[in-house]
Amino acid sequence: MSAESFYLTTPIYYVNSVPHLGTAYTTVAADALARYRRMVGDDVHFLTGLDEHGQKVAHAAEEAGMSPQEWCDSIAPRFVEAWEMLRITNDDFLRTTEERHKRGVQAFWQALHDAGHLYQGHYEGWYCVPCETYFTPDQVSEHECPSCGRDVEFIREDNWFFKLSEFAEPLLELYETRAAQGRPFIRPETRANEVISFVKSGLKDLSISRTTFTWGVPLPFSEGHVTYVWIDALLNYITAIGYGDPAKADEFDHRWPAQYHFVGKDIIRFHCVIWPAMLMAAGLDVPECVYAHGFLMTKGEKMSKSKGNVQTPASLVERFGVDPYRYYFLRDVRFGEDGSISMESMVQRYNGDLANDWGNLCSRLFNMTEKYFDGAVPEPPGEAPTEADAALRAFADALPASYAEAMERLDYGAALEATWDLIKDANRYIENEAPWNLAKAEETHGRLATVIYNALESVRIAALFCAPVMPETSADVWRRLSLGDIHAVTDIATAAAWGRLPSGNAVSKGDPLYPRIYDEA
Repeated sequence: MSAESFYLTTPIYYVNSVPHLGTAYTTVAADALARYRRMVGDDVHFLTGLDEHGQKVAHAAEEAGMSPQEWCDSIAPRFVEAWEMLRITNDDFLRTTEERHKRGVQAFWQALHDAGHLYQGHYEGWYCVPCETYFTPDQVSEHECPSCGRDVEFIREDNWFFKLSEFAEPLLELYETRAAQGRPFIRPETRANEVISFVKSGLKDLSISRTTFTWGVPLPFSEGHVTYVWIDALLNYITAIGYGDPAKADEFDHRWPAQYHFVGKDIIRFHCVIWPAMLMAAGLDVPECVYAHGFLMTKGEKMSKSKGNVQTPASLVERFGVDPYRYYFLRDVRFGEDGSISMESMVQRYNGDLANDWGNLCSRLFNMTEKYFDGAVPEPPGEAPTEADAALRAFADALPASYAEAMERLDYGAALEATWDLIKDANRYIENEAPWNLAKAEETHGRLATVIYNALESVRIAALFCAPVMPETSADVWRRLSLGDIHAVTDIATAAAWGRLPSGNAVSKGDPLYPRIYDEA
């Protein structure tokens, strides 16, 4: 635990259905960041998992003729398989039905109960089971959920309440202080404005228990009460790293607070209001940042199961491959904003960026290395660089800093664009230097070696910065250059220094990285 901890999380996903493009989007974005942070030497801990409690899960299980636990056990492998398919490198996968989580949840609420932050009362109002969310009368119109549009239920039950109303001022101070320090708690800024306005309008105490069903974590101090599912779910971020387990106190101290919670914008109030208030009440640090991304849109509509426009990641991976899938969603959709996606744009991005730019660069360069140098990296140039040589190296030298700056902003598109600046210039370099002409005369053979070496070095460096988003292709490119495991790199800036490609390394041309797609339907 000597390296600096970098702890990031996705939401834990409901087990009422299988993974779709929206859940995969959040998870792929988190994975790309986790991979990059490992490549800069951080001690990364990447958490994802499943939210398996609550009335919605109980209903889904009943409709399937199963017990809630049987239902959860039948769905959980689908998420594990999806993340394996998408090459997600999570370090932990927490299910809220695990004992370690239940133990931590009970320890947390016992501590808040003992500290006087809870009281028993009566709740009466509207509740949306699909969203597992309470709504005030002025939020509900014609018995419809203001979030998902489905019917809400009017419930009456005895609950335990958390004194959320006492934390309005501390929360506003948190938002203001972090923003003034240049490290906002809520990102992007548009989401922060929404949350601040909500808190300033006044907070009401929050029901943290349910008594009308039993599928949840029992409150340790009140028989018949189970923890409200959202409160249960939020606590996964600390129970997964040892909260409530004395034997894991050191791990918890090392990992907490998290650097990032990645969430969808529809659950930002839970994460930016309720969650930090809970932590404050428990005397725990709040996370460094909650980053709320937008929705994926198809034909102007949010993707959702209720609208019938949800696709599975597997169907797209089957057609395009894993790396193109990951590349498209992180290049075409600006993280933090709503993004429109389509099959047509995915084909265009595949054929343009991947087949024409990156794939073509590698294919023809590896072929020329085999043809002109018997499949071995030539000697690095000994003569002074030409203007074209210097320009190519300038793109490579600028890439680590521009990439790091973009990733600090979580601007995956800008990080990939900076990488593509190098890839495109390497293609231009080959076109302008025309190695096929240099190979025709013995007196230009030295220049040929320089051109091929410089282009191969550009490919080596570009593969490094493609690796967080396109791990399989990058590993393949490094293998073809007879280099080590690209995913073992822990100092990407040093690894990207110009001239580190050893001469004499065997170069294997292999199959095309991205065969063109001709059917654009």
